[in-house]
Amino acid sequence: MSIRMRILGIVCLLPLVVGGCATPPAEEQVALIERSQLFGNPSRFQGRLSPDGTLMSFRAPLDGVMNIWVAPVGDFEAAKPVTRDTGRGVPSHFWALDSVHLLYIQDRDGDENWHMYRVNVGTGEMADLTPYDGVRAVNLGQSERHPGNIVIGMNDRDPRWHDAYLVDLASAERTLLAENEGFISLLVDNNLEVRGALAPTDEGGATVLRRSGDEWLPVLDIPVEDYRTSSVLGFDADNKHIYMLDSRNRDKAALVRVDFATGKTRPIAHSDQADIGSVLMDPRTHKPVAVGVRVHELKWTALDPAFEADFAALAEQAIGDAEILATTLDASRWIIYQSRADGSPVYAVYDRSTRALDTMFVTNPDLEGLPLSPVHNLTIPSRDGLDLVSYLTVPRGVQVDAEGMPSQPGPMVLLVHGGPWARDMAGYSGEVQFLANRGYAVLQVNYRGSSGFGKAFINAGDKQWAANMHNDLVDAVAWAVDAGVADPDSVAIMGTSYGGYATLVGLTFTPELFACGVDVVGPSNLETLIASIPPYWTSFLRSLINALGDPDTEEGLALLKDRSPVNRVDQIRRPLLIGQGANDPRVKQAESDQIVEAMQARNIPVTYALYPDEGHGFQKPENTISFYALADGFLSECLGGRHQPIGDDLQGSSLQVLEGVEGVPGLAEALEAAERR
Repeated sequence: MSIRMRILGIVCLLPLVVGGCATPPAEEQVALIERSQLFGNPSRFQGRLSPDGTLMSFRAPLDGVMNIWVAPVGDFEAAKPVTRDTGRGVPSHFWALDSVHLLYIQDRDGDENWHMYRVNVGTGEMADLTPYDGVRAVNLGQSERHPGNIVIGMNDRDPRWHDAYLVDLASAERTLLAENEGFISLLVDNNLEVRGALAPTDEGGATVLRRSGDEWLPVLDIPVEDYRTSSVLGFDADNKHIYMLDSRNRDKAALVRVDFATGKTRPIAHSDQADIGSVLMDPRTHKPVAVGVRVHELKWTALDPAFEADFAALAEQAIGDAEILATTLDASRWIIYQSRADGSPVYAVYDRSTRALDTMFVTNPDLEGLPLSPVHNLTIPSRDGLDLVSYLTVPRGVQVDAEGMPSQPGPMVLLVHGGPWARDMAGYSGEVQFLANRGYAVLQVNYRGSSGFGKAFINAGDKQWAANMHNDLVDAVAWAVDAGVADPDSVAIMGTSYGGYATLVGLTFTPELFACGVDVVGPSNLETLIASIPPYWTSFLRSLINALGDPDTEEGLALLKDRSPVNRVDQIRRPLLIGQGANDPRVKQAESDQIVEAMQARNIPVTYALYPDEGHGFQKPENTISFYALADGFLSECLGGRHQPIGDDLQGSSLQVLEGVEGVPGLAEALEAAERR
């Protein structure tokens, strides 16, 4: 394998040293960014305004752990923490519509049994609204008409199904509204009444039902081919219609209005380029005022003429993608999340009265002045004619032409997104910047099966795991080699969840293509993946089987076996690093255990990092930093890039290296040092 690495327009062919290849001239050297700057806690994140517009909230560190803070709007000096978690932190929060309570979710060490908590921002009183063992809470709805209440789905009666409960925020008492009789979800109207449901069909589609007394009557059917590109958004103000994203009778999901009694559908907005992915609703009239469509970047279109000037002003002032996260109840102010590849994300407030977009806060001011790399939009053709919307990030300091393409090939990481029913976007990513800063071009590909590009594109991934879905990635690597981006001997593959699976597929199905792989919580055995889904995925099982294969049929079982990397372990030729959370409910630890055991049985080297206090990915910054410390040295050994020595970056993490300490330079010494501390 070549260890060539091109940094700052020069070629390094010298032996590796700690920190990578020989140092280029000082005037050309790009600073090495500390892992803690990219993967540590942001200074603030998830900014929100209270519905009445008087208070702001955000997550920020308290003694190194992300907690919720509240202050009068704009007065950060007066901010006070309203939670005091000392573990993995608070991952997400939102306001109750009474502007008195904040709501947040939290699980236990990544098990995804989310409890919902509320805190009174005036008194500081806290309560667990779902205090039941094993419950996984789901927010089903709020209404300004009932501001002191929320409807929460809870599966304590039967772990497979979420019943709907009306919960009083002040007392935390719950009242059953409806039992879930095997539905995907229950639909709550603006009076906080259960008015409908989404029921799974035997084929893998869904039926929208309306509740009439004790009966559930069909409103419309969502065929299996439209299941992943159609969804119910909510009721209109009079509770007689629902809004949907709907791909029936078209390829790209459109915004439609459906008569809830008859099922008659009226289209409101659509795009021929991509699915409508974002809808801004007026919180009081419950009418859609704008839609967002993303091919490479997010573009908003006003539906209401009264908002056209607002979106023109937003487009003129926003830097990067501008996602509208929430509005005040009177819709006068909007919370905007701005993200561009080469800068810290920014939360801002758009004021309709002044049409000004004012910064609320920068999430990570420490990124200012660092050598971050811009992203370049690409569309790569697949071998069978699909357009693969992609992104290329070239390391800073590398000579590029007028189109942003490097002047000569170098090492590259193919970074594969999870899901697979998700997508890559053009905004800031600490992971992308980490790789680019080490000297690797980073290629992100929205392979078939990715969401947002219409039902034909997403359904083209069905039964194509490790087949045409992988061919799209192979075609993208071939494009990068032909375009002079990538040295064919120095391409790594890396990803989380499905991206981890793609990594394992890359090293087993195309063992000579990639120089090495980094897999985080990737399934290795599609049989055991299906057999071990959490109970609350029961309604999703048919859709999963449609995508992967049916283990109850001879043909489907054979397909699952054939597409499982664990059954091709003897093909692995290149180094592999695996990261796994012990409490992952989706891709259980057994998925990583079994491929590691199979490699051990064949004396194939592998490095296996386990985190006993994590789930599907890493939430604690100490754990994230420690894993990227391993990946830093691992990729340097494989591709020849620079790396930051491990140093103290294992400190405070729960890292357990179960196999292959020797696969990462300096790891044995760092583990010993951590033990001594």
